[in-house]
Amino acid sequence: MSQAIMKVVKQVEIAKDIYELRLKGDLVKEMGAPDQFLHIRVPGNDLLLRRPISIAEIDAENEECVIIYRTEGDGTKIISQLTEGDTLDVLGPLGNGYPIDMLKAGDNALLVGGGIGVPPLYELSKQLHAKGVNVVHCFGFKNKDEVFYEKEFSAFGKVNIATDDGSYAKKGFVTQYFDELDGFVPDAVFACGPKGLLAAASRAFDPSITYLSMEERMACGIGACYGCVCEKKNSTSASDNYRVCVDGPVFRAEEIVL
Repeated sequence: MSQAIMKVVKQVEIAKDIYELRLKGDLVKEMGAPDQFLHIRVPGNDLLLRRPISIAEIDAENEECVIIYRTEGDGTKIISQLTEGDTLDVLGPLGNGYPIDMLKAGDNALLVGGGIGVPPLYELSKQLHAKGVNVVHCFGFKNKDEVFYEKEFSAFGKVNIATDDGSYAKKGFVTQYFDELDGFVPDAVFACGPKGLLAAASRAFDPSITYLSMEERMACGIGACYGCVCEKKNSTSASDNYRVCVDGPVFRAEEIVL
């Protein structure tokens, strides 16, 4: 983990209230595992807490990375106003990302994402595809206006999309695709999104091969404040639990209580 100043290369709104921000800096040299995150200081002096945002793509050759986020509060709204040449104070890369060393060419991986849980899966899909792993994606969004990166993910494998209101692709929850994989049997399942989605994935597939990225509010991002604790299975005490920022954000489904 390092603290660095990164420069804004480009920023664009890619869906309703969803922004893609490309950053450049030496810090990219330290990035590697899919679904690590950056802890970003909001420009200005009013908002003291950093904002944790997952890394969506790593471009090591150009020392650039991409983060994708939704504007939800004052902090992300300020970040969304940044333009080319602006700078950000960044801590990272933080957290433990998705493991992929156990997979080999010809294996099958299922990637499941919901809403803003989709972006961290992009770098994962890219790295799995480079290893020769067969990838299928199942993504859920609220409506057509919030769908993004379908074409980009399609470069690495089949993409199944569901929207809550049926305004794009299938109507309903993305979990409906779990029974429609046409003989595709995953050797690993990787999920990121709301807890309901994570719980559904952990029930539908072998929890020992199902990896869940926990979305929790974070304050310090380095494990000091215990503000992002999730319950460990077979925990012996209140202090015997996981801190998402340093022990995660990725856990095997068999390790945690949802």
